[in-house]
Amino acid sequence: MVQGRSPGRTACVGPARILIVTDAWYPQVNGVVRTVSRLAEELRAAGRIVAVVGPHLFRTVPCPTYPEIRLSVLPGRRLARMIEDFRPDALHLVTEGPLGLAARRWAMRNHRCFTTSFHTRFPEYIQARTGLPTGLAYRFLRWFHGAAALTLVPTPSLLRALDDRGFRHLECWTRGVDAQRFRPGRAGCDWRARFGVKGPYLLYVGRVAVEKNLTAFLDLDVPGTKIVVGDGPDRVGLAARYPDAVFTGYLDGDDLSAAYAASHVFVFPSLTDTFGLVILEALASGLPVAAFDVTGPRDILPPGVSPVGAIGPDLRRNVLAALQGDRATCRAYVARFGWDACARMFLDAITRVLPDTALHLPSYGGTATDSTR
Repeated sequence: MVQGRSPGRTACVGPARILIVTDAWYPQVNGVVRTVSRLAEELRAAGRIVAVVGPHLFRTVPCPTYPEIRLSVLPGRRLARMIEDFRPDALHLVTEGPLGLAARRWAMRNHRCFTTSFHTRFPEYIQARTGLPTGLAYRFLRWFHGAAALTLVPTPSLLRALDDRGFRHLECWTRGVDAQRFRPGRAGCDWRARFGVKGPYLLYVGRVAVEKNLTAFLDLDVPGTKIVVGDGPDRVGLAARYPDAVFTGYLDGDDLSAAYAASHVFVFPSLTDTFGLVILEALASGLPVAAFDVTGPRDILPPGVSPVGAIGPDLRRNVLAALQGDRATCRAYVARFGWDACARMFLDAITRVLPDTALHLPSYGGTATDSTR
């Protein structure tokens, strides 16, 4: 269990002890993990005691078609003991996998309040990989989140879409970006020299999988070099199919920041994402964004063509328009997207729905496992 409390500011209004249960955790690389990790950091900085329970604490098996994702096996009893030992004031479920289901089951059996968040459009992902209709998967998700006191969603357009599908008790909870890590800089020039390919650089960062609609980007007839940063089940096949594109594999730290800073346009071809943290990272790096007018991009970017990019039905036209964007305006545009504001929004939301008794439970004795990830 990842837990801790940062020194400094002291807790005030709201839950002091917060337990977050997630099936998505390190070493996975995705927006859910980044969001939960930064949320926990900010909550601790605000004086809260936060524990994150992830699959690394349980026996796991690889997820079918996604072997890098590990699924916990029969986590119920151990998870229940962790919850009761930690004695949380607030219980938040991030995902709908084995850990999320086990935590939901514990809360329902013990008549405890809990909140959830909706991060991933798994019905559309399943449909993209198998052709199965989305109805059954949405029925399951509606059941899962229906018992929560509140379900947090990242964008207004997703909130409307879920409301139309019968989800209830929804509230928006936006995301943040580390503007110190992602910024224009000299490292971008060094990164360009490393590859020695012609500009402009058209960058994609994210999972390399069918649900990300990467062929819509890679098929574009536009000047420059397409650069794909990330890994996934389709990387080898797409690299062979598109030899003129540069596939870097997974990058992190300074290498990832340099890739953003070196590029000229960020292309986000996905039709199924719920937000798109990489859009904020690109803008903070001074990169105009080209994307379809769908959930995520339409909630972050202005409509049509603007100095920070272009969204619309024609991705090629959006890329060409985004090449005319203004890097300084992009950087300034994301100033309102801070992780501290994201954490405050989360804390305000869960505080409003918690009963006075919250989750103060007698401990079974013993303490939760500490780690430092």
